[in-house]
Amino acid sequence: MKTNTIKIGSNRSFGVVFFVVFLIISLFPFIKGNDLRIWSLIISLIFLALGLMNSSILSPLNKLWFKFGLLLGKFISPIAMGFVFFLVVTPIGLIMRLFGKDLLNLKTRNVKSYWIEKSGPKSKMKNQF
Repeated sequence: MKTNTIKIGSNRSFGVVFFVVFLIISLFPFIKGNDLRIWSLIISLIFLALGLMNSSILSPLNKLWFKFGLLLGKFISPIAMGFVFFLVVTPIGLIMRLFGKDLLNLKTRNVKSYWIEKSGPKSKMKNQF
């Protein structure tokens, strides 16, 4: 089985993203009319400086954040796909059964062969390239 290797992002992009996150945290109360969060502004400036220098200090944090994302992906993806299945696919299937539709021709029929005769051209793939 082939496994896809996921590359970790650069320290520069990690630093800039966290600069923006902490800058938003520091400015959010200011927008509401409250005081600026100085601690968050300082942290955001530190992340900006380290990110622009592409510092190796950010490597452990970047790896930790990457592993956290992979862990979240293992839990959130099946939950999201479960919601899609049970909220979209299942109701459509029940409605199709209610109306008696058989789009996949799965109902058993008393015929000699289940071969479906095709009408029309054998292939519509002229001038592929």
